Amino acid sequence: MGNSGVIYAATDSIKATTPESGMQRQVLAWSSQLMLVRHTFEKGWVGARHSHPHHQMVYVVRGHIRFNAQGRSWEMRAGDSLVVDGGIEHEAAAMEPSEVLDIFTPFRQDYA
Repeated sequence: MGNSGVIYAATDSIKATTPESGMQRQVLAWSSQLMLVRHTFEKGWVGARHSHPHHQMVYVVRGHIRFNAQGRSWEMRAGDSLVVDGGIEHEAAAMEPSEVLDIFTPFRQDYA
């Protein structure tokens, strides 16, 4: 991607990966400070509980996911969003086919 001041990512030219069964990931535009990632989930997908040092913003584009963190659970549907501070353990599950946009700061080297 580079750091030219404006970073453009055409979604149709970015290959999706399948890091785990039931999930597809497209790393969209990113810089050293921010990263935009598109995730699609099949109904029934359950992500592993995890944490990372990055702050994360989650926006549900379509579908229905259950998001768990700090002993609480949120039923998230299209248009819903939340912010998770770095270091907080969390997990998600897809209650129906879903699409989510995640923004991380700083960018995730493990995704780049």
